[in-house]
Amino acid sequence: MSATGTDRVIPDRLQSPFQRRLKSWETLLLAVAVAIFVLNSFASPYFLNAWNLSDATFNFTEKAMIAFAMALLVISGEIDLSVASIIALASTAMGAAVQIGAGAPALIAIGLVVGLACGAFNGVLVTIMGLPSIVVTIGTMSLFRGIAYIVLGDQAYGGYPPDFTWFGRGYVFWVISFELVLFFALALVFGVVLHKTNFGRSVYAIGNNPTGALFSGIRVTRVKFILFLLTGLMSGVAAVCLTGRLGSTRPSIAQGWELEVVTMVVLGGVSILGGSGSIPGVVIAAFVMGLVTFGLGLLNVPGIVMSIFIGLLLIGVIAAPRIWTRLRSRAAA
Repeated sequence: MSATGTDRVIPDRLQSPFQRRLKSWETLLLAVAVAIFVLNSFASPYFLNAWNLSDATFNFTEKAMIAFAMALLVISGEIDLSVASIIALASTAMGAAVQIGAGAPALIAIGLVVGLACGAFNGVLVTIMGLPSIVVTIGTMSLFRGIAYIVLGDQAYGGYPPDFTWFGRGYVFWVISFELVLFFALALVFGVVLHKTNFGRSVYAIGNNPTGALFSGIRVTRVKFILFLLTGLMSGVAAVCLTGRLGSTRPSIAQGWELEVVTMVVLGGVSILGGSGSIPGVVIAAFVMGLVTFGLGLLNVPGIVMSIFIGLLLIGVIAAPRIWTRLRSRAAA
């Protein structure tokens, strides 16, 4: 107790690393994930089946691959809403290639190159021409998917070779899918890049103060362009996995995924205004969303209800910090 009879408040920076970690957003998310897992195990007798849990990972792995790159982009103060349309365009290009006899290596290369090209297109419009990323990517969201609809119409591409579909359906060991292994590998790579390299520190600096970062010698334009390239590339990776898992291509593939990817990023603790966030938070958020959607699916909840839930979750996660700040201000006053 202090001399005035009130508890002394220890600033966060003076607390031990364990105390700060215990009060972190990631710890709260982890507790929520555990609670959802327990609730799902009671709600459905089929939830704890090993193969069902393995199937549940397909609900988030492909989206999380994009979310890792999107997290860096949002931390830098930008956003890309065209990621789902990039998947559609990349999948359409792969479908067209398989019709003329392209093998798995060529199909993977096409998917990744199309993703990179779309990311570069977004990056040029934002970083070189100085256009707002939200406006640009809303436009390219319609552009990329529109091209897919022009090529396919109401048709579908199929006939993918088995060695290509393995990337979406294959298992490395028992119930451990290739997608899950790739998910953890990418999480590790992006975690190291963001939290342990000069490039990651540059991303945080740009998100907090782009002008200050520029005068500090950081090539802001180049860093942001690289982030758009990464987001496009990860959309291409997701296109390869999703197309392989489905075994077919339609222009409506991955419809609405941009909302789920952004929700995953923001739920993971990344500030929508930029400057803060972590890859571990996005990893835990991916599991939370995957557990929720899989649990609702086992209970035969309609897909439209899941969409409503995701929309409310996005609004709630964005609004919660501001509401909490206002409540603390009023309490302090």
